[in-house]
Amino acid sequence: MTNVTPEDVQALIELFDAGDWDELHITLDDFQLHLNKDPAARRAWNGGERTVVDTPAASVATPAPVAVPAASATADATGSADYQVPDGMSVLKAPNLGTFYRSPKPGAAPYVEIGQKVDADSDVCLIEVMKLFTPVKAGVAGTIREILVSDAELVEFDRPLFVIEPDA
Repeated sequence: MTNVTPEDVQALIELFDAGDWDELHITLDDFQLHLNKDPAARRAWNGGERTVVDTPAASVATPAPVAVPAASATADATGSADYQVPDGMSVLKAPNLGTFYRSPKPGAAPYVEIGQKVDADSDVCLIEVMKLFTPVKAGVAGTIREILVSDAELVEFDRPLFVIEPDA
């Protein structure tokens, strides 16, 4: 049996991103990895039912949203550092590397929309790693003001996902 670690997967993703490949398939025993730079192909590849695994909070810590001063820059949806978080807002960041999904399954309504009120324990998206879907909680009660990532997009650890205006 092949033991593929998260570090192995991260290294493969980085090599794929740096290379000129459009698509990559790897199968090792019971491990399969499919990478494709075409967003439409990613949606088709993962078009089946999603299995959501509700991981106990003790084993996976979701980082709390961080209030960011207006002068502070964080990565925008393109990964550059020119995105400015408005004063008084909180940014919810990805708890781990994976594929970001706005809805619980293909064709379903998104968890949240811009302008929607959320509680700290509201699910706002899913992050998928190797067919393991982990719900991400808002972490703060407030109103969704911006969604910074596209559906089915690969996100890095700590990448900004949502801007939330905290309740006063």
